[in-house]
Amino acid sequence: MDDLFSIGELAKYQNLSKQTLIYYDRIGLFRPAYVDPDNGYRYYSSAQIDRLDTILIMKKIGFSLKEIREYMKDYTIDTSLTVLRKQLTVIDRQIGELSMIRSRLLHRCVQMENARNYMEAEATVVTEAVREQYLLVRNVEEPYRMREISIATKRCFAEAFQKHLPVYFQSGVTVPLQRIREGRYTEASAAFLPIEKTEDVQNLHRMPAGTCVCTYHIGDYLSIGRSYDRLLEYCDSHGLKILSDSYEFCINDYLTTDDENEYITKILFYVPPGRESARTPSGQKT
Repeated sequence: MDDLFSIGELAKYQNLSKQTLIYYDRIGLFRPAYVDPDNGYRYYSSAQIDRLDTILIMKKIGFSLKEIREYMKDYTIDTSLTVLRKQLTVIDRQIGELSMIRSRLLHRCVQMENARNYMEAEATVVTEAVREQYLLVRNVEEPYRMREISIATKRCFAEAFQKHLPVYFQSGVTVPLQRIREGRYTEASAAFLPIEKTEDVQNLHRMPAGTCVCTYHIGDYLSIGRSYDRLLEYCDSHGLKILSDSYEFCINDYLTTDDENEYITKILFYVPPGRESARTPSGQKT
């Protein structure tokens, strides 16, 4: 036994748990050189340390245990080069996905950092120039309640994650102007996710560049009517013709707070051009 390592010793040298080595043994990935028939203790030879190093390196590179087990059945310089080159492609794709996720997360953080300014501006209505943007949309089914809105939103996220679409970590809805004028403020016609322009989906809606009148609603969604009333009154008093249904963008929602009183929703309508404010209420350039 002098030239063998106990499972505890090997685990210590490799900074692994004994349970990990036991599991590797059970799945046929890394079996001990000797098992004491009297007590079932596992022992490993010094030659096996290189094999364990290989397993751990392959795991670090991103291979699954199943892939490592198949790889190590019979590997040569040629088969290794093929496998590692293929993994480089996988890693490049993951880097691209992580880069996209990082940019979306940064976008969300900037929104949250501006949340206090949005809250202070709740009673403010402004006109602003908006840039062209795209939305991944799903229609909300009748009777257009919160349940149906939630289902449509979840379908947007499911499609985005399944197809690896370049969406932002934000959601929103559109509400027909006629319903708003009738006081049916929460009966959205579609749910959406802001997204970069892509050819990979058909249910893509383009929001054109233009002039919008907007305000921020603070609080739970069912109380959003007061903010719509403020918007409609502003448009009437300033002689602004509303040219579109409303767009609601969730700035702070269930993803970033557990308190509905902290919910922040940006509401906007398109109006005729020419009356844009120089800055939004938050002090950020439009």
